[in-house]
Amino acid sequence: MSTTGTTRTTGTTGTTATTVDVDRSDGDYRAWLKEAVRKVQADANRSADTHLLRFPLPEEWGIDLYLKDESTHPTGSLKHRLARSLFLYALCNGWIRPGRPVIEASSGSTAVSEAYFAKLIGVPFIAVMPRTTSPEKCRLIEFHGGECHFVDDSMKMYEESAELAARTGGHYMDQFTYAERATDWRGNNNIAESMYQQLRLERYPEPAWIVATAGTGGTSATIARYVHYMQHDTRICVPDPENSCFFDGWTNNDPGASSDCGSRIEGIGRPRMEPSFVPGAIDRMMKVPDAASVAACRALETAIGRKAGGSTGTGVWSALKIISEMVAQGRTGSVVTLLCDPGDRYLDKYYSDEWLAAQRLDIAPYTKTLDTLLTTGVWREPTA
Repeated sequence: MSTTGTTRTTGTTGTTATTVDVDRSDGDYRAWLKEAVRKVQADANRSADTHLLRFPLPEEWGIDLYLKDESTHPTGSLKHRLARSLFLYALCNGWIRPGRPVIEASSGSTAVSEAYFAKLIGVPFIAVMPRTTSPEKCRLIEFHGGECHFVDDSMKMYEESAELAARTGGHYMDQFTYAERATDWRGNNNIAESMYQQLRLERYPEPAWIVATAGTGGTSATIARYVHYMQHDTRICVPDPENSCFFDGWTNNDPGASSDCGSRIEGIGRPRMEPSFVPGAIDRMMKVPDAASVAACRALETAIGRKAGGSTGTGVWSALKIISEMVAQGRTGSVVTLLCDPGDRYLDKYYSDEWLAAQRLDIAPYTKTLDTLLTTGVWREPTA
C-alpha cells in the first residue's frame, strides 16, 4: 500500500490543504486473484450440465415427474453450484486472501464442495460441523484437502466458525447468509434456467410445480426468483424435515422460529431461520416425517435403480404427494424435484435397518403409502 500527499492552494485566501491518496493495490495479490477467479470459472466451463431424469409414472395419469440429478457434479452434490458461486462472490469482494483459510459451517455436502474449490485455488479449508456428520462426508472433505472441526451442538457452528476465522485471519464463508445473493437468479445458467432449457422439448415444458428442499434456502430462492422474473406459472414447494424450523417460521410468519435439535436429514433443515431462506418467494411448504424421507429414498432406488441421500427422499415424497393431488383433480402436467447427492454417502444411515431401529424410525407405513399411490393413483395417509 502506498500513501502520497500533495499540497494545493484553495480559495482566494492562499490557504493550503493536503490531498491524501491511499493506494491499496498489490500487484502480487491482484495476479493471484485473477488466477483464482480464472480457475473457478474454468471449473464451470469444463463441466457439462446435470441430467434431468424421469421417474416412471403410469402413462394414463398424464403427469411427468423429473429429477434434476445434481449428484453428477465433480463433488457429487447440488452444493457444487453453491460453493462455486460463494467462492466467486468472496473472491470478487476481496474476502479470500492467499494462504489464509476459508472456514464454513456445514453439515457435509457444502463443505465437500468448498474443500474442492479451496484446493483448486490453493488456500486451506476448515469445515465446522456437527459431530454426527456421516463419516463418508468427512472422508470426502479430507480427500479434497480440507480439515474437519467438530462441535457437539449444531447451534454453535456459526459462532465457532466466526471465532475460528478471527483467530486464523481467515474468511468465514457463511453459506447461510450469502447463498441467496451469491447466485445470479436471473439466469446465467443457474439451476432454474437449466431446468427450463432441458424441459423445452417435453410435453409439459412449463412445470406445474418445482419441489426444492431447503438447507440454506438459497436454491429455493434462486428457483422462485427466476420463475417470477420469467413470468412462469410454476409454483414452488419447499418440504421441511423433522427438527427444522423453516416450516413453522413460514407458516407463522415468525423470523425468530427455532428448533432445539438438529435435522437427521443431512443437508436440509435448520435449527434457526437462516438469512438465505426467502419465505415470501415460495408458494407452499410441507412438513415431512424423517421416516417418509427414508421410505421415498428406497422407493426411488426401486423406481430408477439409483440410491440418493435423505434430502432427495424428502423432495420425492412431497413431489409424489403433489402428483396424487393432480391425479385426484384430473390435472395433467409436470413436476420437478432434485436428486441432491448420491446415496452411497449414507449407507450407514438411510439404507441401514440398524440405524433406523436405533433412531426408532418405522418406514413401513410410508412405504405402503407410496406403493399404494404408484399402483392405484390414490394417496392414503400413513397410519402407525
